[in-house]
Amino acid sequence: MASSVPVDEAVVVRTPEEFLAMPEDYREIAVRGMIVNTEGELSGADDYIQVFLPLAPNAEERQVCAERAVEEYDHYKIGKRILADIGVDTGYMEQQRLADRDLFAGHEFHTCTTWAERGIFSYIGEETAMVMISEFAQSSYKPWAEAVRTIILDEKVHIAHGARVCRNLARTEEGREELQQGLDRLWPGFNRIFGSARSERSKLAVRFGLRQTTNGEARDIWRAKVTPRIENLGLKVPE
Repeated sequence: MASSVPVDEAVVVRTPEEFLAMPEDYREIAVRGMIVNTEGELSGADDYIQVFLPLAPNAEERQVCAERAVEEYDHYKIGKRILADIGVDTGYMEQQRLADRDLFAGHEFHTCTTWAERGIFSYIGEETAMVMISEFAQSSYKPWAEAVRTIILDEKVHIAHGARVCRNLARTEEGREELQQGLDRLWPGFNRIFGSARSERSKLAVRFGLRQTTNGEARDIWRAKVTPRIENLGLKVPE
């Protein structure tokens, strides 16, 4: 896919009106990234309510799952608003079942059956979102960059709660075994979130300033962040 923007031109898009005046390839790549993230936020909220809350061992943990779901629904509404400003309607997502959403590659998450998997989802898996959202916060499309900065604060809380769940379980051999099983099962889905390392689209996203790294580079950043966490829990990083 060739770029329609001159290679020596820095891209800064400040308003929806400026966005709509941008070349088609810029708009297409930007919209795709925002839609995928927005769907992921909505599905994450449904995961917390439909999948993780029933697994919670007590009322306190159920409340935490409900609180995290509310935050994820708020994140979805942020994406919905930004996309609506450029004429993209995401309302159809709200009518879909969780299993029917297929843009954000993470169907393993919808079938979690243990509290250990719930911890791994947040401590290891939500770091994938943190890597990508941190890039979006520097996006050349400034309304999107400004909007996602509030999401980062919430995601830090989500990761911290996953850390607590995992560390509590890792105190026993049985807990570590459950964590390792959960990590092994969910690991391929975490990796798939970043897409193909050979993606030309991700290279153009970097060229347009919509992202800071390619798919492969983002995956490497994520792995570098989560590998020490995994090892500190007494677990092995899956192959």
